[in-house]
Amino acid sequence: MRSMWKGVISFGLVTIPVKLYTATEQRDVSFRQVHAEDGGRIHFRRVCSVDGAEVPFSDVAKGYELPDGEMVVLTDDDLADLPLPTARSIEVLNFSPAEQVDPILWNRSYYVEPEQAGARAYVLLRDALDRSGKVAVTKVALRQRESLATLRVRDGLLVLETMLWPDEVRVPDFEFLDQDIDVRAQELRMATSLIDSMTADFEPDEYHDSYREALQELVEAKVEGREVTSSAEPAPAEPASLLDALQASLDAATKKRPAPAKRPAGRRASA
Repeated sequence: MRSMWKGVISFGLVTIPVKLYTATEQRDVSFRQVHAEDGGRIHFRRVCSVDGAEVPFSDVAKGYELPDGEMVVLTDDDLADLPLPTARSIEVLNFSPAEQVDPILWNRSYYVEPEQAGARAYVLLRDALDRSGKVAVTKVALRQRESLATLRVRDGLLVLETMLWPDEVRVPDFEFLDQDIDVRAQELRMATSLIDSMTADFEPDEYHDSYREALQELVEAKVEGREVTSSAEPAPAEPASLLDALQASLDAATKKRPAPAKRPAGRRASA
């Protein structure tokens, strides 16, 4: 892996030189926009809306549009003068219980590797953080944008999770939240039983992207000039009521549950 950021973790008077690596990647099947008739690629040009001229990338600047439509142009020099103290530092603000961080704030994950000179201090912070059950709440600037972030321990590494700012999370405004919806006790019991019957330890490796696999199969079939048969199962019949749907779901989940292990023959069950 190639590091995408170098700097230090800073908490108190301690600084730890580190590198960041992108921890996740999208595995989508990528496509290009092409002309349907001959497969030629579609190209897009940067054209100025004022004079109609094509603009080279070197002449492209950032513009902030005002409510009246006027454009304020910002140059790289303008942006360079802005204060960004966390440009090369992961600044620890405080430590908080991990369960207090709402997952809706999470944005992207980065592996944190120590430089050799800071390995001992890194391990000290990692072990102390792991023992505490807390996360470090930090600030960091990546790609000219300062973010709130947390540091946590995963598989012997510190992981930096960049977060949204609180004002970037939309407030839910849905009419049904103000409605007084009655749920029958029998339905609630069955729904709870269904949850219990479908409860299992989370094992990420057991799940896979079936759509991506089917899409890849389609592409390979196109290349080889063969047909692809659909493996989609027919949709089940629509249940007559919510209670019927719960019962059918509970029956199906019960059938999938593994049978209990049999006792060895010749032994009596203890009282």
